[in-house]
Amino acid sequence: MTDKPPAILLKGPTASGKTALAVFLRQHLPVDIVSVDSALVYRGMDIGTAKPDAGLLARAPHRLIDICEPSETYSAARFRDDALREMAEITAAGRIPLLVGGTMLYFRALEQGLGPLPEAEPVLRQRLEQALREQGLTALHRQLRQVDPVSARRIHPNDPQRTLRALEVYHLTGRPMSAWLAEQDVVEPVYRFIKLALVPAERRRLHDAIAGRFRRMLQEGLIEEVEGLLRQPGVHPGLPSMRSVGYRQVCQYLAGELRREGLEEAGIVATRRLAKRQLTWLRAETALQAFDAHADQVMQRALRWVETQIN
Repeated sequence: MTDKPPAILLKGPTASGKTALAVFLRQHLPVDIVSVDSALVYRGMDIGTAKPDAGLLARAPHRLIDICEPSETYSAARFRDDALREMAEITAAGRIPLLVGGTMLYFRALEQGLGPLPEAEPVLRQRLEQALREQGLTALHRQLRQVDPVSARRIHPNDPQRTLRALEVYHLTGRPMSAWLAEQDVVEPVYRFIKLALVPAERRRLHDAIAGRFRRMLQEGLIEEVEGLLRQPGVHPGLPSMRSVGYRQVCQYLAGELRREGLEEAGIVATRRLAKRQLTWLRAETALQAFDAHADQVMQRALRWVETQIN
């Protein structure tokens, strides 16, 4: 493993301070940042994704931000190809890739590769999305438990995108997604992955940070941002971009499904559930160095640890 170039993977739940730590590491190490976030890839989705502003990006450029339109579908397979290309460029320049984000499926695709899953089929996907609108997510997740209980246990009942994808794979092939993933070939990594994570020791502090951030998003114009996005050609609430946490709840509000006073609570609850899923992923990780996100001198300690791993 020592002859492989290093790549640093910085993970953690939403609102744990990953971006601040990534910028700090870039100030002290020869690293270039690659975003690992399924929402930051979309142009115009700035407030609800807590996208780094222009000033921060000028000081610490992030790759794989603003690379596609909200009307497009961005996949883990596409991320893996994009990330490996960017990492190769960074390594060739004599620097170290620093991948930072909270989309754990993308990290897994990068580290382990992807199973031989079939491509999406538009007609079937439209039918499943129609069923989602008419029957609701609870009914569809119940269907998934019947045909693929392994995937149903792995996919959160409040995750429409992955529930639909698992049902789509089953209806396309007659086999559960879990069976396809079990046949996945282990990909020998090209890089020596140095993995660290910000994991808050006190869940309450993370919850408070999530609540405060979502309230600020609303104050900064999240509703108006979503209204503008929905006016763009081809953008509608059923797209993966608009099903992102925060955007989905604003779409529900604009459709009259939530009252204004309920929007704030719904967004905070959905973000907390996302953080819980991210932490569940992290607990299953191996060879991962965890740091308390709220500890004193956490950035300095993380820096010292990374230095010992890359030298």
